Amino acid sequence: MPKKKYIVSLTPEERAYLEKFTTTGKSSAYKINHARILLLADTNYEQGGWIDEAIASTLNISGSTIERIRQRFVEEGLEQALNRQPQSQRKPHRLDGEQEAHLIALTCSTPPSGCSRWTLRLLAEKLVELEEVESVSHETVRQTPKKNELKPWLKESWVIPPQADAAFVCNMEDVLDIYKRPYDPQYPVVCFDESSKQLVAEIIEPLPMEPDQPQRYDYQYERNGVSNLFMFFEPLAGWRHVEVTDQHTAVDYAKAMKYLVDTRYSNATKITIIHDQLNTHVPASLYKAFEPAEAKRIFDKIEFRYTPKHGSWLNMAEIEFSVLAGECLDRRIPDQATLKTEITAWETRRNNLSRTVDWQFTTADARIKLKRLYPSIIS
Repeated sequence: MPKKKYIVSLTPEERAYLEKFTTTGKSSAYKINHARILLLADTNYEQGGWIDEAIASTLNISGSTIERIRQRFVEEGLEQALNRQPQSQRKPHRLDGEQEAHLIALTCSTPPSGCSRWTLRLLAEKLVELEEVESVSHETVRQTPKKNELKPWLKESWVIPPQADAAFVCNMEDVLDIYKRPYDPQYPVVCFDESSKQLVAEIIEPLPMEPDQPQRYDYQYERNGVSNLFMFFEPLAGWRHVEVTDQHTAVDYAKAMKYLVDTRYSNATKITIIHDQLNTHVPASLYKAFEPAEAKRIFDKIEFRYTPKHGSWLNMAEIEFSVLAGECLDRRIPDQATLKTEITAWETRRNNLSRTVDWQFTTADARIKLKRLYPSIIS
């Protein structure tokens, strides 16, 4: 056992003072703990002179704290040992490079059984359990994920593309090439997507906003069903339209395509539709809704193009839906009539301003940044 550098040797007066100090219960808990450390570590007492490990086990205090109290008693005296060191003088514990590397690996691993995610306290406890450190606070642990931009307490839902997938690459490059086309009113490019909105009515009238007081609404509400939203977005024209329907069947999709052909682009030669690979987004839906001749007429005027599976982020209509959700739908809307009125006002304002998407991602970018998605060609 290595010899202790800081030996606690109390005078009879100091010991009597500390024994009284620990029995009155009128001081702070940390001061009483410091006094108990000194009493157990006192080499002048026949039952004193305990080693740090025994003191730590008895008092449930870390070894580093015991060592620090010894040092402050020897160097600064009894009163300084009892009191906390001023914040400005404290030296925060730092993890060395190897310990930080182990912490990063731990942060990126599967959390313990029974836990949904790693917390800072769990990480601190695990480092001690693995004997990486004798003791460490969660505040010390916080610094390593923070400077490495790791957030173990967060999870995100994400569309994860497959690895080395030829079908994904094919659809992606096709869509990216379409986005390079110049604007031509005879051959418009329209992004199409669908979403939904839960209709929720207030049971109790919300309280209005006041100075220093936000608007307050009751936690209770009444469900009024769900409405389907079809988004049409022509980026190069800065035009969008949202059609509100009761459902999103193949027939509803076919009616949306008929609207583009007969109403919005009645004078166009060919309309290119970009959408995802939902099972209703197929030409066959036209034949479920209309007579064969009518379905063929609509079909002949449309060029169907698809984003890859797990690659719907390539559809600019998703971006427009995100804007709609943030600017218009992020609230309780009681019924479909109100929903239509609010969406119409939103799209009118956006169309008058000719808001569009400044799309910069190209096929050349994809072949560099998404290289992992491209199959390896072996000759």
